[in-house]
Amino acid sequence: MLDEGHKAVRALIHGRVQGVFFRDWTVRNASSLGLDGWVRNRSDGTVEALFVGPDEEVEKMIKMAHVGPPAAKVSEIQRTEAMGITQKGFIQKPSINLHERRGE
Repeated sequence: MLDEGHKAVRALIHGRVQGVFFRDWTVRNASSLGLDGWVRNRSDGTVEALFVGPDEEVEKMIKMAHVGPPAAKVSEIQRTEAMGITQKGFIQKPSINLHERRGE
């Protein structure tokens, strides 16, 4: 359960977002905003992230992610509410192969 005034958002980021330091950029910026969560590449070419923290800071991070690092070109961000169960701090998780995940 999240504290009042806090939220968790799972973001699926589409566009030219792999091979442009998007994950490193996300870790730096989310950490500077005091967010908890993670970011990882997906085998379909998207980047997936979980942002957990104060409402305003989560929204600020999502707004920043629409631009991303200089070489990125974000075309869309799909967002869904999440439970917010994660470690403290913001980390980069290993990439996920969506074909392997289906077999879980």
